[in-house]
This record gives sequence, structure tokens and C-alpha cells, in this order.
Amino acid sequence: MEQIMTTAFITGLLAAMMRMATPIIFGTLGEILCERAGVLNLGIEGIMLMGAMTGFLTTLTTGSLWLGVAAAALVGVLLSLFMAFLAVYLGLSQHVSGLGITLFSTGLAMFIYRLAVGSPVNPPTVRPFTQTAIPFLSELPVVGPAFFNQYVLVYIALLLVPLVWILLYRTSWGLAIRTVGENPFAADTVGIDVNLTRTLCLAAGGALMGVGGAFLTLAHQNMFLIDVVGGRGWIAVAMVIFGNWDPAKGMAGAMIFGFLDALQLRLQGLGFNIPFHLFLIIPYLMTVVALVGVSRRAAAPAGLLKPYRREEKG
Repeated sequence: MEQIMTTAFITGLLAAMMRMATPIIFGTLGEILCERAGVLNLGIEGIMLMGAMTGFLTTLTTGSLWLGVAAAALVGVLLSLFMAFLAVYLGLSQHVSGLGITLFSTGLAMFIYRLAVGSPVNPPTVRPFTQTAIPFLSELPVVGPAFFNQYVLVYIALLLVPLVWILLYRTSWGLAIRTVGENPFAADTVGIDVNLTRTLCLAAGGALMGVGGAFLTLAHQNMFLIDVVGGRGWIAVAMVIFGNWDPAKGMAGAMIFGFLDALQLRLQGLGFNIPFHLFLIIPYLMTVVALVGVSRRAAAPAGLLKPYRREEKG
């Protein structure tokens, strides 16, 4: 127990919390954009996996980490446009379309990876992102190394939270997005293109999901494994509800999950005499408990899951 109270343990725990939370923050922000426009994108798990694979193979081939991130964002956009075609323009069930995207992306990611690298005993690796210290701030006790000596993608994720909040609540674009998500018929009446708005939100959200996946293989790890996402896409969907469709609150939920995930890893490292399976379920179990506690007060956009057909107006 004395080891837990040391400065080194707390600093390492907080730093790991930031790294664990980052892919979930990207996914949560992407999902918030989709759902605010009225589309539940359950393809997020598959999109993140494809982003992880595409970013890794692109970097492995070109040697450029940022080109890998861009490729991951692009594949996220393409898969989300496929989702838009199914759920927005064909009006198919958003649940079925999203789960179909996840199943399709999971199989495709494994197929492309095996096609590219085969089945080596030792998986190929890339040189991952290195941590970048912010001058002066990184020298602060405890919080400095934890929050201001991180990967650039961590800083980008944190910066995107207020930017997405401003977009949704302080711009005319955000008002249009929220109107489409709440009442697409009213939005159409005032001249907003409902289907186009939903498509653009899906594309932007998909890009963020893809980058979240790429973080796992280009920063958090330096290789691709089929279970690298590990359910983080589903956790991001839960964090949207936990945060009541608000970017800042969604980030807070991602931080809580990241803290619990980092804590269970460090408790295992300290040699606690508890089966490691119990450690693994701690962050997921607590997420379920927290979700149950807030779900009754959650207010989803009224137009969520409802396809829009202009001929049905009135």
C-alpha cells in the first residue's frame, strides 16, 4: 500500500490515464458529432480497428507517422460515408447498419493485414510517436510529467474538446447540427439540408474515430494486433451517454475510464494477489455502474435513430 502513495506511482498513474483516455476521447467526440446530427454510428469499433490497421501499415510502408494518421482519418471518412449511404440515404436501421460496418471492418482489417505482412512469429513494429514536453509546464511536480509530457496526439485530443464544444454551441453550423438531430423536419423547413448535414457529421466523426484507432498502434503501442481496440469503441458510445452528448462531460467520462484502466495495470504490476481477470474487468464494470447511474437523466437528441424522408413531412 505504501507504494501506491508514492509520488512516482501517482505521476505514472496520471500519465497513463491520459494515454488510456486519448483514443476514447477521439471516439467519443466523433460519436457525439454523429449522434448530435441524429445518427447512431455503431460502426465505431470497426472504424477504430481499420484506423489502427491502416495507420500502422501506412507508417510501416512509408516511415511517416503523420501520413499514417492521415490515412487512418481517411479510412474513417470512407467507412462513415458507407454508413451514411446505408442509414441516411437508404434509410436502413442505424443499429443494423452500424453493426454491419463493424463486422465488415473487423474482417477487412484482418484480411488486409494478413495479406500485407503474412503470419510472422514476431509481428512487425514501427518507431512510434515520442513524447513531447511543453517547456516550463512539464517541470511542475506530479502534474508536469503527467499532463505536459505527452504524445502530440494527446494534446490534439484535449484541444479538440473545446473546439467541438464551440462548434456545437457557439456557431451557426452547430445550431444546424443540433436542429437536424432534434427535429429534422423543422431543420428542412428553414432550409437546412438534413441528409447532407448528417453525412458531413458522419464523415467528420469517422475521421476522429480513425485517428483514435491510429493512436493505439502509432503511440500507445508500436504494432497492430487484432484485439488492439479492445472494446474502446463501445466504451466511447457509453461515454456519449454518460456525458449527456456534451464534449466536455464525455471527456470527463473517458478520463475516468482511462484512470481505472491505468490503475488496474499498475496494481497488477505491484503484484497484488488477485486473479488478473478481475483487474481487467474493473474499468468496464465501473463504466457500466456509472452509466446506469446517469442514464435516467440522459436526454438523447429527439431525432436520433430516426431516418429522414422529406415526403413524410407534415
